[in-house]
Amino acid sequence: MSIDAPSKGTTSESGASTAPEARGALRPLLLRLHFYAGLLTAPLLLVAAVSGLLYSLSFQAEKVVYRHELRVPVGERSVPLSEQVDAARAAHPEGTVTAVWPSYEDGATTRVLMTSPEVAEGKSLAVFVDPYTADVRGELPSYGSSGALPLRAWLSEFHADLHLGELGRHYSELAASWLWVVALGGLVLWFGRRRRIKRDLVLPERGAQGRRRTLSRHGSVGLWAVTGLVLLSATGLTWSRYAGENIDAVQSRLGGSTPVVSAALAPGGGGSDGGHEGHEGHGGGSDGGHAGADIGIDNAVAAARGYGVDGRISVTLPADGNGYVVKETDTQYPVHLDSVAVDPADGRVIDQLRFDDYPLLAKLTRFGIDGHMGVLFGPANQLALAALMVALILLIVWGYRMWWQRRPTKERTLSVGRPMPRGAWRKAPPTVLLPLAAGTALVGWFVPMLGISLLVFLAIDVALGAVARVRSRA
Repeated sequence: MSIDAPSKGTTSESGASTAPEARGALRPLLLRLHFYAGLLTAPLLLVAAVSGLLYSLSFQAEKVVYRHELRVPVGERSVPLSEQVDAARAAHPEGTVTAVWPSYEDGATTRVLMTSPEVAEGKSLAVFVDPYTADVRGELPSYGSSGALPLRAWLSEFHADLHLGELGRHYSELAASWLWVVALGGLVLWFGRRRRIKRDLVLPERGAQGRRRTLSRHGSVGLWAVTGLVLLSATGLTWSRYAGENIDAVQSRLGGSTPVVSAALAPGGGGSDGGHEGHEGHGGGSDGGHAGADIGIDNAVAAARGYGVDGRISVTLPADGNGYVVKETDTQYPVHLDSVAVDPADGRVIDQLRFDDYPLLAKLTRFGIDGHMGVLFGPANQLALAALMVALILLIVWGYRMWWQRRPTKERTLSVGRPMPRGAWRKAPPTVLLPLAAGTALVGWFVPMLGISLLVFLAIDVALGAVARVRSRA
């Protein structure tokens, strides 16, 4: 009695499915998913890419547009910081000073941040003061921890929500939810193609024409951009409404929340020995919010410098039972984000926090967010973001062009390309299909906008399939 050996692409007696069978079944399924995901989410991704490109260029544009407010002739010596703050108060008596960004280099102005009826909720009024003469150079709305001025703030909000508020946030979350899926799916498909020479994997194929040339450009540029696109997708989701909440919950459970320095004052004015628990950020602070002796902002900054907190810093004024908080704000690598809290009564440092003491997950989150915002490596980071956005725009344009080039021109000149055939999932072995379905369900739950939109895509696909079957029987 002879026993036939298992043929290639079949299941052996041990129940193990061969790799070629799994790949052969999954590739059509992945092609169909990549087609529909790219086709239907590309408009959202295109808006995000164009607005992201403009945002990445806004850093340098800001320096030109607001040069009068940001730069001054270098003087012989700086006046005390308290005099600069008093000048800002005198220019805007209706405002309440919350924080001060001292001049950090020769020729840079000091920025005094205020709450004021002149600016919208969530923004500060930034008063720019000449550190050598205490003359007020101007005032502008300022937004966020990076101090975005009107041009960059407008582009940032347009990129995030199209200036539509909570409704607009759904657009950016949907785009970020699908970007990594489309990027990684395209990567798998590109590696799975047969090619004569390895060079065609990383560079556009020489001599290719028509759709093959478009595909070659699409795949090779996507290969170079995929890592950056996935990182942008992941970091963008941290700001999203639904997936962001899940990410925050996981980060907290893993002990990776960002710590903050404790500025709480003990009863009677002394500092608290509390730890660093709490959310990042502090209360707004107010003029006159601290009752009792106050050493002044110059002495508070001097005390912080004694603990190594120097360079580019932000000073939050004491208020609501809290002391001064002096923290470094230099996010360029190497990162300087140390902070201290200073008792306004006697200048004692009541708490300190070093960036080296951040949990690893908090550090990675900080790097990711700063990289997404274009502030981690300064101009190099902004150029990299701009290059990624240009690459994404080209990938979308080439993707639509391939769809157009696949149209049946002889039959219907105004038609478009057909998607991959249905039913690919039926060919996948259960050992591959079941884990894939379970993983998709888990990811869809964790990233709700991805899960909901995927169900919508499937419903549309089923409906189109039913219509096609009815027409074929007619």
